[in-house]
Amino acid sequence: MKDYATAERMFEELRSAGTDPGAVAFYLGQIAEETKRYDEAIARYREVTDGERAWIATLRIATVLAKKGDIEGARRYLASLKPENRERGVEVRQAEAQVLRDTGDYKGAYEVLSSALAADPNSVELIYDVAMVAEKLDRLDEVESRLTRLIELRPDNPQALNALGYTLVDRTPRTAEGLKLIEKALTLAPEDPSILDSMGWAHFRMGNLGDSEKFLRRALADRPDPEIAAHLGEVLWAKGDRDRAKEVWQSQLKETPDNALLLETVRRLAP
Repeated sequence: MKDYATAERMFEELRSAGTDPGAVAFYLGQIAEETKRYDEAIARYREVTDGERAWIATLRIATVLAKKGDIEGARRYLASLKPENRERGVEVRQAEAQVLRDTGDYKGAYEVLSSALAADPNSVELIYDVAMVAEKLDRLDEVESRLTRLIELRPDNPQALNALGYTLVDRTPRTAEGLKLIEKALTLAPEDPSILDSMGWAHFRMGNLGDSEKFLRRALADRPDPEIAAHLGEVLWAKGDRDRAKEVWQSQLKETPDNALLLETVRRLAP
């Protein structure tokens, strides 16, 4: 459990002392956002006017508006921004799509991202995001074509290799093909928890439960994550270690009680 009260007192003291006002305002905004004091979060983020944090804070305001339930207000706010370069223009569209994704409106997010990609067809960031939303819409052919294009543009991009490999492992019978892509991603980013998770899940699909558990334990140790926990618990369940599986799931449910994959896994295996 994060001690937000203590952190807030510390930053308020720094604020009173006039220490790095922009950074202090940014962190106070984060604390207010995490503790669901949304109007205060917006006020603090508006105080961040210098440096890279200022742009991050600007985009966070849209997220906070969405958390307040004002989705259209968040979209209008983003539309009012005037990005100073292409990269920031992409980030604005990504932020709008994320607002929609967070509400489950994957079709709307797909339309926003596809429109942005049509104007910037070689944007690796947009190609990746379109692929990820297409997966949520079960457009697997498009997922594969987009990620294949991304790998053509960036052949050593571990995230793209991992995303395509995981999709093949999880959503198609092409497990061996997917594993090869994940293995290449792992050589490029050997400590990445998402790639370790994909390795573990690929080995599970192939029946290699021992190897699967090793990869998934490494992933979960590096990044407590509901999807990794769902995968590790399922492997333990398949090995017959049901008590440990339940421990993994219950521990993660305390932190992320609403994760769809984790809930589905628990309901399917241990109703």
